[in-house]
Amino acid sequence: MHQILVIEDDASIRGVLRVLLHTEHYRVVEAETAARAEIEARSHKPDLLLVDLGLPDGDGLKVIQRIRAWSPVPIVVLSARTMEAQKIAALDAGADDYVAKPFSAPELLARVRAALRRSARSSEQPPVLQLGEITVDLARRQTRSGREEMHLTPLEYRVLEALARQAGMIVTPNQLIKEVWGPDRSDDTRNLRVCVKNLRQKLEPNPSRPHFIVTEAGLGYRLRTSESGPQ
Repeated sequence: MHQILVIEDDASIRGVLRVLLHTEHYRVVEAETAARAEIEARSHKPDLLLVDLGLPDGDGLKVIQRIRAWSPVPIVVLSARTMEAQKIAALDAGADDYVAKPFSAPELLARVRAALRRSARSSEQPPVLQLGEITVDLARRQTRSGREEMHLTPLEYRVLEALARQAGMIVTPNQLIKEVWGPDRSDDTRNLRVCVKNLRQKLEPNPSRPHFIVTEAGLGYRLRTSESGPQ
C-alpha cells in the first residue's frame, strides 16, 4: 500500500484528499505547514507528495527544493496558482507534475498513479516504448515499425529517453536541455525544438497533431504511451 504525504494548509481540502486517497487504498500522512512537511517527509518516507504552493509559513517551492535535495520521491503540485510562470517554477524546482485547483478527482488520481509508476521504473533499465505500431527499445537503441527498422539519431534517442524516464509527466525544456545537452546549454531551446520536430516526423502518425510527444503550452513536453497515465 502506497503512502502519500499531503502538504496542504486548508483543512477542508485535506479532508477531501484524505477521503479520495483512502478510497483508492492509499495511506495518508498530512502536514499543514512547510516546517512540518519536511519533518513528515523524513520520518515517514512517503511514496509520493501532494504539495500546495501557498503554505502559511513559506512557499511550497522551497519545500520542493529542500526535499528534492535529499529525496527522489515523486512530487505532484496541487495549487490554485495557474500562471504559466508559476507552473514552470514548480516543475523546475523538482516537481514531477502540476494539477490546478479546483481539481478533477479522476485526473488527480491518474496523475498520482502515473507518478508512482514512473518512480517504480526509475531504477530499471530504459523501457521499451510502444507508440502505436512503433516499438522503441531504448536500451538497444532499436526502433521498428512492424518488421521495418527505423533510424533515430543518438541525440533523438537521448531526448526520447529523458522523456521516457518521466513518461506521462511534464518535462520542461530546461530539464531536457540540461540532461541531453548539458547545463552550459540551458538557453539553447532551438536545437531541442528541432529534435522534437524530427522525432515527431518519425514517430507520430500525424506529426502536425502529435499524440505521443505532446506540447504542454508554456510548460514543456509530455510523453504519452499506453501506460503513462491520462491521455
